[in-house]
Amino acid sequence: MKIHIRNGRVIDPMSARDEVVDVYVAAGKIAGIGQAPADFRANRTLDASGLVVCPGLVDLSVRLREPGFEYRATLESEMLAAAAGGITSLACPPDTDPPLDEPGLVEMLKFRARNLPGPRVYPIGAMTQKLEGSMLTEMAELTEAGCRAFTQADAPMTDNQVLLRAMEYASTFGLSLWLRPQDVSLAHGGVAHDGAVASRLGLPGIPALAETVALATILQLARETGARVHLARLSTSEGLAMVRAAKAQGLAVTCDVASPHVHLSENDLISFDSHLHLVPPLRSLRDRDAIREALRDGTIDALCSDHTPVDEDVKQVPFGESAPGASGVELLLPLTLKWAREMDVPLMQAIGLISWKPAQILGVPAGTLAVGGWADLCVFDEAAEWIVGPRTLTSQGNNTPFLNHLMLGRVHYTLIDGHIDFEAPHSP
Repeated sequence: MKIHIRNGRVIDPMSARDEVVDVYVAAGKIAGIGQAPADFRANRTLDASGLVVCPGLVDLSVRLREPGFEYRATLESEMLAAAAGGITSLACPPDTDPPLDEPGLVEMLKFRARNLPGPRVYPIGAMTQKLEGSMLTEMAELTEAGCRAFTQADAPMTDNQVLLRAMEYASTFGLSLWLRPQDVSLAHGGVAHDGAVASRLGLPGIPALAETVALATILQLARETGARVHLARLSTSEGLAMVRAAKAQGLAVTCDVASPHVHLSENDLISFDSHLHLVPPLRSLRDRDAIREALRDGTIDALCSDHTPVDEDVKQVPFGESAPGASGVELLLPLTLKWAREMDVPLMQAIGLISWKPAQILGVPAGTLAVGGWADLCVFDEAAEWIVGPRTLTSQGNNTPFLNHLMLGRVHYTLIDGHIDFEAPHSP
């Protein structure tokens, strides 16, 4: 199919392009930018006047809930939700049931995803068997099956010798480890940031030390082994300062944060709303402001949704007994735009945090617009207003802290491999 996208503001952070220009798509590729290829005859023309045309978004943490948790969401529903959010490539963690610790499970997931509309799916393999933290998986075989990196997701890693062996193996074979720093003994039983708010509400706390103690270990092991490490979902100002220092010393580490942590803090827990029960927990205002600044100065390499749909039954219980997590693929773009407006950050820099930068971390040729490259595009209206709610979300999980909030920024079209996988109902 040949598609002509006309009069859009084309923004490509990787090539620093920002201009009103036409884009031409043919045979799943970008056939031209600015000038149509010879004999190009469009099957469809999309009027992007007043809209932004950018690379399809790349999300580093999307739980698709299959296999094992289909009662919370299905692969089909969450792939469609991701496309509705402008996401064209995503990484899915291995904390399914069973975990993604065998090649057959990875191949099955990839096969299922290929046969559904929606983003390109890149599995992240389990670092240890059954995510139990004791025996390493066959990472080389999992890589051949399609895994892009390896992680424990939110499962605890208590044995530093196993972590050391994983880093040595990863360094030897050029693999990447994605680690969320949290000392399980310091975090044990906690559901909120260990501060004044948790004390007032009677909620067991998770201290900032739970992140920084684990982070110190990870950084030291990375120095010793030379392993390529991505630090997932940082949440504390102290942790960000440690990463900033490590980067200044030349350590090859990258990091991300989840979009809710850019806007929310422990102060929002006053409502006891279980939709605010997240992992890691919402931290202090000081931590939130440090995250916002670290995004601006480049310490944080990428933003992700950390999409975790759950069924409403496990949220309609007291905060401390609720299941953690939030649905977020459809909010990644508007929450990024909100941060950019509030911090006076250029739109190009903001889009980079959710396109080519995460694509580089994932190691895939996505997140940019280039003639001859994949025709994965997001077309959105940065000024469109909408209210977050069950009727406006495609995800099967409506568990978000932003229910009934006004958002600015809505996707009109999502193109994946040259096909329109999402089209907003009001689009012409």
